[in-house]
Amino acid sequence: MSATASSAISVATKPLKSLSLSTRSPLPSAASVAFPTPRRRLVLVACTTGDGSKPTILVAEKLGEAGVKLLEDFANVDCSYNLTPEELNTKISLCDALIVRSGTKVGREVFESSRGRLKVVGRAGVGIDNVDLSAATEFGCLVVNAPTANTIAAAEHGIALLAGMARNVAQADASVKAGEWKRNKYVGVSLVGKTLAVMGFGKVGTEVARRAKGLGMRVIAHDPYAPADRAHAIGVDLVSFDEALATADFISLHMPLTPATSKILNDETFAKMKKGVRIVNVARGGVIDEDALVRALDAGIVAQAALDVFTKEPPAKDSPLVQHERVTVTPHLGASTMEAQEGVAIEIAEAVVGALNGELAATAVNAPMVSAEVLTELKPYVILAEKLGRLAVQLVAGGSGVKNVKVSYTSARATDDLDTRLLRAMITKGIIEPISDVYVNLVNADFTAKQRGLRISEERVLLDGSPENPLETITVQLGNVESKFASSLSESGEVKVEGRVKDGVPHLTKVGSFEVDVTLEGSIILCRQVDQPGMIGTVGSILGESNVNVNFMSVGRIAPRKQAIMAIGVDDQPSKDTLKKIGEIPAVEEFVFLKV
Repeated sequence: MSATASSAISVATKPLKSLSLSTRSPLPSAASVAFPTPRRRLVLVACTTGDGSKPTILVAEKLGEAGVKLLEDFANVDCSYNLTPEELNTKISLCDALIVRSGTKVGREVFESSRGRLKVVGRAGVGIDNVDLSAATEFGCLVVNAPTANTIAAAEHGIALLAGMARNVAQADASVKAGEWKRNKYVGVSLVGKTLAVMGFGKVGTEVARRAKGLGMRVIAHDPYAPADRAHAIGVDLVSFDEALATADFISLHMPLTPATSKILNDETFAKMKKGVRIVNVARGGVIDEDALVRALDAGIVAQAALDVFTKEPPAKDSPLVQHERVTVTPHLGASTMEAQEGVAIEIAEAVVGALNGELAATAVNAPMVSAEVLTELKPYVILAEKLGRLAVQLVAGGSGVKNVKVSYTSARATDDLDTRLLRAMITKGIIEPISDVYVNLVNADFTAKQRGLRISEERVLLDGSPENPLETITVQLGNVESKFASSLSESGEVKVEGRVKDGVPHLTKVGSFEVDVTLEGSIILCRQVDQPGMIGTVGSILGESNVNVNFMSVGRIAPRKQAIMAIGVDDQPSKDTLKKIGEIPAVEEFVFLKV
């Protein structure tokens, strides 16, 4: 077996001396055996409220009945619609999760008003431009959305507007209902053979392209992040932004609203378009400069527009754009099918409940985005990572400040195939939570580490062999600290613990230089002892007499009849008297109790 190590990756900034972990919450000495009981939360976000009751979920906008029912089976649900910003800020301090659609602004003041209780914001839909992601991350709040359930509905609505606009359906309908019969006025244009530019080739844009191809249109697309092979697979050519504008007969917008896309269609870009172009927007109103669109319509650059979204919703009744004769408008109906509404409700409810239950969220938008398949594969390693961090910090003596953490991963997989962001976040969580009043989760782990001057470096060691498993071992080392269990120190003086996953279960496999093998469940007693017959029986008898169940026991030794480390997994926390009896065994040189 050969091994090569990559360079360390720093994820922290200069230490902040005023926020030393040891001075905020020092650990007691080993002699007292009065260890703080770390919060046993193997979750990424939250579980229940502080008093153990059900969490409270505020639903601030209309949600499908199936989604509400799913939420009610898990939590206390408060469906309060049309809240003013002040009312929302007042309510949020009593809520663990918030679900909104596009009409509720979730800004920094919402997270500040929550006083740390808000753990999840669910956006029932694709876009998240109404949620302040920076503030959410700073306050440790996970943001999840429902990106798939309304994909088909939005694409179908885009095609409906495309065809309806081309044949003047809305205008002709209004004319007939007004008693008119003006067949010559509403002559349309054909779609077949025309060029459609799909601006934003994500899920919805891709489905629009598929349907447009079925209508006989030539489809081009612009998206700087779209893979060319996916576009070519359905007969779509990826082109530059300017080429799309210059060659399109129809333009369909499917891009998110970001600083880069805000008013991306403006006087300058309209001037680059083919005269007589027709525009459909079922994405976000803010991507079009609405005043510039009116000018382009009046100048004949844009022949028609079909809009489902607006910069301000609802738009003003006297809006020149809404009232324009060659503009077809709908009131943000992209996701408004019965099937999509139910699907979005279920998708966002499942994401929020899952997050509150501590499950890894594949739809998280302010946390590392990892596919569901990868999340499933990494799940036991995520648990292992947190528990190793939790064990390592409990081995630090009370006067030591934790500042430097080195994490080593051994794997037969190439570096590009191993994303360690989840693992690093959970190690950070395990290290900080037992000795701090700060709640750490996947979202704010790096931010919290930097605030506390915790410097984490990562090392990846490539092994020869089959990459069947994503990882072989994870090792956590805390540098420049004193240990309450001297045997946990490596040869270079760091507190060192190592673990691996066996049959889906996390195991502790090394403490310091000693090999052990104990499942990371319940709690662990580590004893350094003289290796002699009867030790396992003696310690087991003491625990049995105290009705403490042993679930696993392992002994690692330097050599026969020399020093050994006994690792004992217990389901219950032994009393102080029980631990004292273990410490009084003549052959036991030191011991420590660790809460996993």
